[in-house]
Amino acid sequence: MKKTPLHDLHVSLNARMVDFGGWDMPINYGSQIDEHHIIRNDAGMFDVSHMTIVDMKGDNVKAFLQKLLANDVAKLKDKGKALYSCMLNEEGGVIDDLITYYINDTFYRTVVNASTREKDLAWITKQAEAFAVEVTERDDYAMIAVQGPNARAKAHIALGDDAAEKLDDMKPFFIRDYKNMSVARTGYTGEDGYEIMVPEKEASALWTKLLEAEVKPCGLGARDTLRLEAGMNLYGSDMDETISPLECGLNWTVAWEPAERDFIGRSAITKQKEDGVKRKLVGLVLEGKGVIRNHQKVMVNGNEIGEVTSGSFSPTLSQAIAFARVAKEIGDNCQIEMRGKRIDARVVKIPFVRNGKSCL
Repeated sequence: MKKTPLHDLHVSLNARMVDFGGWDMPINYGSQIDEHHIIRNDAGMFDVSHMTIVDMKGDNVKAFLQKLLANDVAKLKDKGKALYSCMLNEEGGVIDDLITYYINDTFYRTVVNASTREKDLAWITKQAEAFAVEVTERDDYAMIAVQGPNARAKAHIALGDDAAEKLDDMKPFFIRDYKNMSVARTGYTGEDGYEIMVPEKEASALWTKLLEAEVKPCGLGARDTLRLEAGMNLYGSDMDETISPLECGLNWTVAWEPAERDFIGRSAITKQKEDGVKRKLVGLVLEGKGVIRNHQKVMVNGNEIGEVTSGSFSPTLSQAIAFARVAKEIGDNCQIEMRGKRIDARVVKIPFVRNGKSCL
């Protein structure tokens, strides 16, 4: 398995390591639930160096990204601003969901998912040829996500010197250079914080300084329950190349205007929209005891109308929650088939948790 530059530190901290998309990654450092609460109430950090940073440069890079992405990078007026978007195939299916940062008029940076790295790089490189855009994988960087209500203040302590002065006024969904790092005010937990792109040779030193600033190490298990509570999709579970943004709750990321922008997959999802989308992504809350798991059937009046795409126990809410892709006609209640039994569940709006508080 592949190892991040922080692998030895995880082992020294007695992390439970698992295979995550071909990477040897920490699932937890003892208690996944404790790590979840640390992020919601204080500050924790994740090694996300398995994610792939891709730099795209050239005179035509803006036009290229307007073709490549369903969202429109022309919205990015201020340098450093970030944009969340899906990258679609010709059939309108999601190749990946990603964040793209506007560095300057000839330079954009994007971060793609670990599990889709090879196909993403191949697709991006192929599409870039017609625009003479240079595509560079930045495998010389590691990335550490520091998340939680106290994350930024503690990160400033770890970064030292004038970090607070240089970074404190940065707005959410922006990126800024600091020393030889890139610090983005983004994340995948529903909490405030940073995703810090640091040269791989300096990653261990930064991780150690964050530990000294009382930022707790957290594993990918907590990251998954946090993103689920926050209503954030997981590629490969809630969407894939057979699912369009309109079927996974990401229609808000599609920029339909200007009408003449012919992004890849536009004609397919336009037809789907005109014909009427048959399925949608909803939130479910289990009314009884149990834990909702992926791929369990969702039933209404004895008929199967969909399935769970992401399910887990919510540490913040102390009950089972899930995303499910279901027929658009679903009402306010349903049942989930669990071990031969049908357990009542309530259909709710996503997200389940915002700013550490229940949305139910």
